[in-house]
Amino acid sequence: MSNDSYDVVLVGGGIMSSTLATLLSQLDPGLRILMVERQRTVALESSDGWNNAGTGHAGYCELNYTPENKDGSIDVSRALKVNSDFEHSLQFWSYLVEENILPSPGTFINPTAHKSFVWGDEDVNYLRLRYHTLVKHPLFKDMEFSSDFQQLQDWMPLVMSGRDKNQKLAATSVKYGSDIDFGALSRSMVQHLVSEANFELALSSSVNKLKKQHGHWHIGIRNNTTNKNREVRTRFVFLGAGGATLRLLQKSGIPESKGYGGFPVSGQWLVCNNPMLINMHSSKVYGKAPLGAPPMSVPHLDTRIIDGKPALLFGPYAGFTTKFLKQGSYRDLFSSIKPGNFKSILSAGKHNMDLTRYLIREVFQTHQSRVAALKNFYPEANEKDWSLSSAGKRVQIIKKCDERGGRLEFGTEIVTSKDGSLAALLGASPGASTSVKAMVEVLEKCYLGKEENINWKKQLKRMIPSYGESLIDDPALLHKIREKTLSVLRLS
Repeated sequence: MSNDSYDVVLVGGGIMSSTLATLLSQLDPGLRILMVERQRTVALESSDGWNNAGTGHAGYCELNYTPENKDGSIDVSRALKVNSDFEHSLQFWSYLVEENILPSPGTFINPTAHKSFVWGDEDVNYLRLRYHTLVKHPLFKDMEFSSDFQQLQDWMPLVMSGRDKNQKLAATSVKYGSDIDFGALSRSMVQHLVSEANFELALSSSVNKLKKQHGHWHIGIRNNTTNKNREVRTRFVFLGAGGATLRLLQKSGIPESKGYGGFPVSGQWLVCNNPMLINMHSSKVYGKAPLGAPPMSVPHLDTRIIDGKPALLFGPYAGFTTKFLKQGSYRDLFSSIKPGNFKSILSAGKHNMDLTRYLIREVFQTHQSRVAALKNFYPEANEKDWSLSSAGKRVQIIKKCDERGGRLEFGTEIVTSKDGSLAALLGASPGASTSVKAMVEVLEKCYLGKEENINWKKQLKRMIPSYGESLIDDPALLHKIREKTLSVLRLS
């Protein structure tokens, strides 16, 4: 095999690519893998600790995963799926810790109670019904509910300080929720990969050519520091470059890419700079999103551990942007419009004008109005204790739709070529939390049907004990696995 020939090329160095590379390396250490990252190091965009919520999304506190049906009942199907998918991640990370591939769990994941908090008769009644619906399922059996003022004070003293005792309030809590530094996690996986002989990392490098010829993908790579170009070839390409993925997918020319577009959303946090307040709060408290807000704008007051240091964030405040990456260009949105997706984008835009107007209004908020939103969660908030910080960009999926011509979707989607030689991940939330489940899906679509990989399923079962089984339908298996992951990752 020549120096420019690889078995796998991954574009992007965030949580998705580092997870897939680690899975492949464990399944077949002989695979020659190249990771291409445009930044000076990996995981500086959406995976970086300051650019995402850091929540181990498990459906414990995110109210947008449990909508109310027309008949007044609560639909918990998505919460069950997200929770089950997150358990895949916990199992794989536990395996990597036990194999000394990842360092001590505290360097990337920390126990942080997940709480939902609401006020007013209508939302309190909703939260109570949500709790009674979820707690019946083994996945959520440890959830607690309270509308007692003293109990709520014990659960979240900062949130309750200065609050009227006559206000109608309620909250739920799951003690073994988690805060995750996905940047630290990604960098730890890549650090181990770099120590292996068959892995190569190309930093400060961009892909400027992606073309299938004679059974191989030919990829042009430009070093942004030296301005030197090289071309490599590979049997398999994974596009996990966050906001840059859509452009690369279009560059590939595969028929499956037609009709896809992107709707970028920016984000900002209020970051606390008062150490006393940071020490008073030790959980993730999620509320309900404002009417018309996108799902990733659900407000939450968050304890974070980023680069080993505690932090307190509130937000995110969504906004309109034309950038697809934090370090991207304002031309990103316009350059993504092609003949194949023009109709989809136009139609999705037409049917989401309220969302667009909401995002534009968010951009022009004052510091005082942002702090006013914070006071719903922390009534005694002083604007001097908080400063504004930019979060990462999220590119939501626009795709073809027979009824409307195009629709906007909030979630993630894996696009693969018919021959399984290319896979791309589009979209956002819950994203990083379910990265293991998503990358196993890539393996299933692109590798597991091949005869030479017949033993991979057994190996996956060793790394992810619930692989091929349902944690939703098997309480005994869930109990066994959760007991171990909470112990190994020190979340219990």
